[in-house]
Amino acid sequence: MATTTQLAIPVRAASPIALWHLFSLDAPTVAALWTWFIARSSHIRLPLASPAAMALAVWILYAADRLLDAARPGAADSEDLEARHLFHRRHRRAFLTGIVFAAAALALLLPTLDPAAIRLYLIEGVLLIAWFVILHTMHSAHRLPKEIAVGLFFSAATFIPTIARAPALRPSLLPAAILFAAICSLNCFFIYAWEHDPSSQTPHRPAHATTRIATAHLPVLTALLATAATALALFGAAGTSPIAAACALAAALLFALHRNRRRLARIELRAAADLALLTPLLLLPFLR
Repeated sequence: MATTTQLAIPVRAASPIALWHLFSLDAPTVAALWTWFIARSSHIRLPLASPAAMALAVWILYAADRLLDAARPGAADSEDLEARHLFHRRHRRAFLTGIVFAAAALALLLPTLDPAAIRLYLIEGVLLIAWFVILHTMHSAHRLPKEIAVGLFFSAATFIPTIARAPALRPSLLPAAILFAAICSLNCFFIYAWEHDPSSQTPHRPAHATTRIATAHLPVLTALLATAATALALFGAAGTSPIAAACALAAALLFALHRNRRRLARIELRAAADLALLTPLLLLPFLR
């Protein structure tokens, strides 16, 4: 498994997929794609500013989160950190500058967004800020089920532009939103399992009981989610079928990565977990 030297892989030696992850571009790519895909599946035309603003906002959040993780007390020892944290700490000034410019660009895009979407994002933003405060200030924060919270926030953010423009779709899209939240959480559970593999040299950090139980039953969870997604794709409303199909494919890809996890370098495995969520690209030819 990876050593500290491997975690500190220099940029010149990193593969494209590793760089995509190290620069915190993986989650923004996934968020922007799903924002557009959910709207397109529901026959809603979003302005380009909507997925662009989503990408900027998610990049700011993820870059800031990794900088905070790298700066927290007790994180001075590099063996307590993953490659993404080490990279952000090493290039802290560049990331802080990037966050400032990204925030300015996001501010310019906000007036072009749907007012209803902005109101919903403000509500989610307040909840997210509260979550960040708890996560980075409370000594018992490690006991919180972070993976589930990430899935809920991420899914809600990607569905907001669509339901803001078409409130009547909220009931029909709710099952798809819950399913996508579960897939995002599954993604986090797989990553946790890989980064806390018993044979890993990384020290085990305490985790919430929900996280430990979930990672111990990943094959069962994946099978259940894939089955639910397939059923929704076949029997759900027209607008939810492509979303459910993409979720089913993502679950299958995550499990395939899990089965072959020892064949990939640690950092590339982590990046591939988010790459597995780009399944909407496979369904583009089938969208009407």
